[in-house]
Amino acid sequence: MIRRAEERDIPAIGKLLEQVELVHHRGRPDLFKDGGRKYYDDELREILADDARPIFVYDDEKYGVLGYAFCVLEDHRGENVMTPILTLYIDDICVFEHVRGRGVGRALCEYVKEYARSVGCHNVTLNAWACNPGAVAFYEKMGFTPYKFGMETVLEGQK
Repeated sequence: MIRRAEERDIPAIGKLLEQVELVHHRGRPDLFKDGGRKYYDDELREILADDARPIFVYDDEKYGVLGYAFCVLEDHRGENVMTPILTLYIDDICVFEHVRGRGVGRALCEYVKEYARSVGCHNVTLNAWACNPGAVAFYEKMGFTPYKFGMETVLEGQK
C-alpha cells in the first residue's frame, strides 16, 4: 500500500498539498497565503526525480492515493559541528481529511522510519507548527519528541 510516488500521483498529491496549506492558513493567516501550495506540479516532477528527496504515498487499491510523506535525506557527515550522521527529515506529511484516524498516517510514519533504518539513518526529524496541535499530538503518539524549538516575536504594525 505504501510506495514511492510517481508522476501519475501528482494530481492527488496536489489536492493533499492544498489541504495542508488550508490548515496552515487558518492557523497563521499572517504567514500562509490562502489557496497556495508548497509545491506546484513542475516542482513535484523535480522532487520525484531526486533520490535524496523521496516522496512516499499510501495507495489504496480501491480509493487511490490517500496520503503522502515528503522526505529529505540530510547528510551531516563531514560537517564541522554535527556528528557524522545521516538524518531523514520529514518535510511534509498529509492524509486526506476524510480518512484521518484510520491508520493511514500511522502506516506512512512507520514506513518512513523503516526506510530511514534501511538507508542507515541515525534519526528521523520533522517540524510541526504550533498552530496545528492535532499534528503535534499525532507525532507524539508516533514517538517523536522535541529536539529543538523555533521561536518568534511578531513585530507590531507588520503584516
